[in-house]
Amino acid sequence: MLFILAVLVSCSNTENRKPFTSVEIKTIYEDSLSIRAIEIMGNSLAFAANKGTFGTVDLETGKIRVKQEKYHTSIPEFRAIAHTATDFFMLSVASPAFLYKTGEDGRMELVYMEEGEGVFYDAMTFWNNNEGIAIGDSVNGCLSIIITRDGGNTWHKIPCSELPKGIEGEGAFAASNTNIKTLGDKTWVVTTSSRLFFSGDKGKTWEVIQTPIIHNEPTQGIYSIDFWDENVGIVFGGEYTKPDANSANKAITKDGGKTWQLIANGEHPSYKSCVQFVPNTEGKEIVALGFTGISYSANQGKKWKQLSSESFYTLRFLNDSIAYAAGKNKIAKLTFKSIKNPLD
Repeated sequence: MLFILAVLVSCSNTENRKPFTSVEIKTIYEDSLSIRAIEIMGNSLAFAANKGTFGTVDLETGKIRVKQEKYHTSIPEFRAIAHTATDFFMLSVASPAFLYKTGEDGRMELVYMEEGEGVFYDAMTFWNNNEGIAIGDSVNGCLSIIITRDGGNTWHKIPCSELPKGIEGEGAFAASNTNIKTLGDKTWVVTTSSRLFFSGDKGKTWEVIQTPIIHNEPTQGIYSIDFWDENVGIVFGGEYTKPDANSANKAITKDGGKTWQLIANGEHPSYKSCVQFVPNTEGKEIVALGFTGISYSANQGKKWKQLSSESFYTLRFLNDSIAYAAGKNKIAKLTFKSIKNPLD
């Protein structure tokens, strides 16, 4: 009886949902920073940015803590962060690349560093509290992939002999820390060549799938990926130097990434740097944003509506109506709203 009641309540909630018609934007942090990586960690929103800056926003009190990390005279630019149940991680772009984790007395500890021509890391996440992955641009003929199996204490780079052959100049866009998506043991990584790297065993083996997203120029390709479940996923991108172009910039899969179909091709929205499924919507509702504004779909990407022209780089949902977004000089709380029937 309890199971049946839970199903009925769930169905009722889904049926009573109304599509979003607007979004209320409230800035909660401002500074002269480029913030491209945020993570919700319990009651806090963690972030990392350029100028070696990182910190947290308490989502209940609004209290902000900000610190800066330097390595001798180097000031890292952080565009990727991740967390486990016990630790926070942040990874910088360019060479030398610095990967830090929380250490003793709240200080950050350097656990991985890589130098060399072409070194540029783009995104990072964890499968579980012990195993994590970060990806970067191609070096010596293959995509850069580093993995930890001990909670982030040590990281090891996968040799090119164990990875699919790279394409010259192939990398990823460090635009929103959403080039990687993991669910269970499965991992999806997207690149500037609009290719999808898939692993079904937490990075031990890999295969490559070409998507239909535009990728003829270095500034084109896939910028972001998200999966609702192990079958339904979406990729978004385009060309940031031509932000109004909207052809072959978004696609959906319903078979775990094996095949992809373009959606709203030649229609709004154009370039976006981050896409996320809205929680508790059965994979039907999606929000995509970038410096071109915030767009929303209520029918799995078939049609989209622009909710705001305000610029952001990245987004994370707290629940099915509240999210947090970051961009140039700011972090904001986004409250998505619907026009409800007065009789509801």
